[in-house]
Amino acid sequence: MPTGQIRKALSGFYYVYDNGKVIQCRGRGIFRNRGESPLVGDFVDYTVEGNNDGTITVIHERKNNLVRPPIANIDQAILVFSIKEPDFNTILLDRFLVVLESFHIEPIICLTKSDLMDEKLETQIREYMKDYEKIGYQLFMTYKDDPAFDEKITPLLEGKTTVLAGQSGVGKSTLLNTILPSLDLKTGVISNALGRGKHTTRHVELIEVCGGLLADTPGFSSFEFDLMEKEELYRCFPEFVVKQNDCKFRECMHVKEPKCAVKEAVDSGEIKAYRYKHYLQFLEEIMDRKPRY
Repeated sequence: MPTGQIRKALSGFYYVYDNGKVIQCRGRGIFRNRGESPLVGDFVDYTVEGNNDGTITVIHERKNNLVRPPIANIDQAILVFSIKEPDFNTILLDRFLVVLESFHIEPIICLTKSDLMDEKLETQIREYMKDYEKIGYQLFMTYKDDPAFDEKITPLLEGKTTVLAGQSGVGKSTLLNTILPSLDLKTGVISNALGRGKHTTRHVELIEVCGGLLADTPGFSSFEFDLMEKEELYRCFPEFVVKQNDCKFRECMHVKEPKCAVKEAVDSGEIKAYRYKHYLQFLEEIMDRKPRY
């Protein structure tokens, strides 16, 4: 039975790539009965019926998968955040980073619209960049018509399956058009009333580019913590993990416990106060979540 990878899902059809061919497939009814659904990025077995029609029969085990956007087997995510219009937002960035860490997806932070910075804002943004680089995150900055853009992004894509994500209106489609001009994706216009962009991308698709696969995702503004337990949260803050063994209590939650190395690092400035504040907000959100039955 042939095996391929779902590269696009649209209107109930799955487009399976196999050795240079694309086969239009439907999923077996058994998937619906089990509450399963094939996802873009899945490796699948399929049967061929007719010239170019098929049925997906088996979904191979996934390395990871996201619910929103619905995509599987991702190596890394380029998180696109604008510096202005909409303004750079650390709590939203940390929300994305935490969820990606929980799925073992490597984040790369791309800051756009740097041409809109004044001197004061640039100083602030450079400080944030230093903070995140110290934690271990990779960052790069770009601006409109940046001649060095290809040099910045091409090496990151080779041999990887990459998801491109971020708040609406930050320039995801503009970045994709720069990488692949033939796509000619419609770029959104910022909605001043809402302070965010209009959703411009309608489906998830994996595109071959720069020796890897790149996914553009439908417009969305945040990830949720639906599947995360409170005990997992600190593991998604790499600078907390480094300090965990120095806490008095092995299962320290870094909130009210005495002799907490994380809180001591926050007090000394080694861990940034805004990151710790976001941790407490996310923890409260997880603990306030209504149980699902």
